[in-house]
Amino acid sequence: MLEKYFNLKELGTNVKTEFMAGLTTFLAMAYILFVNPDVLSASGMDKDAVYVATALAAVVGTLVMGLYAKYPIALAPGMGLNAFFAFTVVGDYGIPWQTALSGVLVSGLIFIALTLTGVREAIINAIPKNLKLAVGSGIGLFIAFLGFQNAGIIVGDPATLVALGDFSNGNTALAIFGLVVTVVLITLKVGGGVFYGMIITAVAGIIFGLIDLPNAIFGSIPSIAPTFGQAFTNFGDVFTLQMLGVILTFLFVDFFDTAGTLVAVAEKAGLMKGNELPNASKALLSDSVATVTGAVLGTSTTTSYVESAAGVGAGGRSGLTAVFAALFFGLALFFSPLLSVVTNAVTAPALIIVGVMMVSSLKEIEWDHIEVAVPAFLTIIMMPLAYSIATGIAVGFTFYPITMLARGRGKEIPGLMWVLSVIFVLFLAFLS
Repeated sequence: MLEKYFNLKELGTNVKTEFMAGLTTFLAMAYILFVNPDVLSASGMDKDAVYVATALAAVVGTLVMGLYAKYPIALAPGMGLNAFFAFTVVGDYGIPWQTALSGVLVSGLIFIALTLTGVREAIINAIPKNLKLAVGSGIGLFIAFLGFQNAGIIVGDPATLVALGDFSNGNTALAIFGLVVTVVLITLKVGGGVFYGMIITAVAGIIFGLIDLPNAIFGSIPSIAPTFGQAFTNFGDVFTLQMLGVILTFLFVDFFDTAGTLVAVAEKAGLMKGNELPNASKALLSDSVATVTGAVLGTSTTTSYVESAAGVGAGGRSGLTAVFAALFFGLALFFSPLLSVVTNAVTAPALIIVGVMMVSSLKEIEWDHIEVAVPAFLTIIMMPLAYSIATGIAVGFTFYPITMLARGRGKEIPGLMWVLSVIFVLFLAFLS
């Protein structure tokens, strides 16, 4: 039944592979279960309630993505937007977190409207192939950079911005060990090598006292009451100029982060057909529904995760990968103490290896054509440098019409790309 519904044979996969891929994706993004409550609690939200909201939003969003859109993509409250929510909207603007949740809810409802009218799908399909390849490669560099940073291999430096970290640090050494192990497994073409690398790294961390043994296996599920439905309490307060700016920020960042993630993961999984994303409207609707659900439950914007590429790297090709990932998020409500062993040192090697896999699309970009090479390069390089997928897309896509016009190829620019270039300029101006 599963093989028929998810077309496993046609996609060259099976239930076991999808299970391993779903588990790998879950482990690669399990950190959000702990990071999101920590970030949002800075706004005054109840940390335990946010933990439950985070897990449930991931369950609902990922299940819809897997069962309805049939993509191997998991969703959860997004990093970056949660910090914007807590530290800028609530912290700097002084807006109550309940009103901020209302803003997230409105942005999700707008997304649903744009998706049902086909606007979001049309935009994604209008993106030229070279730029889609650039998006995938850029995200690969971005998540690899995240992995190096989480491992402590790359750290901040006041003189050079970034520098090598302290390799004598136990957690950094553990991450390097994990990277070596994972590289060896992948090189030997061991199925699920990324996942097994994470397991071996976690066990090594426990043996050498770098990772504490969990103090329990089961944990009680906290109450979600402090955050559930709070998005409706101050809903009338969203109709202000200040909240309009907040909603637009949620809208822009989630829109292009999601578009970039869907294209990159689909490209890596070999799901793209004729430069178009099959069932794009279903995937985008799944993402929109997840945002609305998350807002009602009590968390910031829920979005598609680039870490889903870890599952694709482990062989995931169908929506069954997402279904398994969703089930693990559900189990996380009961087994939260066990997740304490999934530290940054454990997940960092997986992110780095997936980055390596994703930049392979660089070879398909038409580098000999400068009008394509410039916007593609800017898209790729700005993602890690600006620490934002959306910003990388905005910069690169803004330059695309400029270089194409200069080359005399203006007629080849899709109409929607002209509209996007204006939106991106406004986005960058607003972001700055």
